[in-house]
Amino acid sequence: MTTEFETKREQTVEMKLEVIVIPVVDVSRAKAFYSKLGWRLDADFVGPDDYRVVQFTPPGSGASVIFGRNVTAAAPGSTQGLYLIVSDIEAARNDLLRHGVEVSEVFHDAGDMHAGPDEPYLFGRLRVRGADPERRSYRSYVSFNDPDGNGWLLQEVTARLPGRVGTHDTTFTSPTELADALRRADAAHGEHKRRTGPGDADWPTWYAEYIVSEQSGKSLPT
Repeated sequence: MTTEFETKREQTVEMKLEVIVIPVVDVSRAKAFYSKLGWRLDADFVGPDDYRVVQFTPPGSGASVIFGRNVTAAAPGSTQGLYLIVSDIEAARNDLLRHGVEVSEVFHDAGDMHAGPDEPYLFGRLRVRGADPERRSYRSYVSFNDPDGNGWLLQEVTARLPGRVGTHDTTFTSPTELADALRRADAAHGEHKRRTGPGDADWPTWYAEYIVSEQSGKSLPT
């Protein structure tokens, strides 16, 4: 599989994805399901012409989901591939089970196989039971559906690929992700000291610049 990561960005107006609309049949049933997940209820508005809109936000998410009556013409259950990023796939699955949600086993891909009987997801279509053997970031999943069949995927991300955050943001989803970033910065700083000499009283600044530059896709300090 050939992959090219685009990290160059032009200055533009900020656009933050904040709401995904999902189609449901029974609004009260859907509200009960997402409440059971432990998601935050932000709104439940009722208006004229049989209008109703309910909004929930998953824990730690900057984006919310909306459903209701007369808010979308899409067929109930037609929304698939809704990704929820977690730092520990097993812990996240166990949390769903504790909330009474029917979920799949943890699975990973079968090596970029994009045809097969399983539901599609980012890295293929054929699911192999268990977490990714190398526990690579982005490659372990769990799936579940809401009562209408809208499909959700938990994806384990423990280390972000370069350039996956804004140029002024530095974000970590877990202590593991931060520790990995520090290890990469430490290795790079070792090379830096071999070139420039052992004295570096301001090494914290160098580490910080390296980690922020790596995440935002900027040129790394040398």
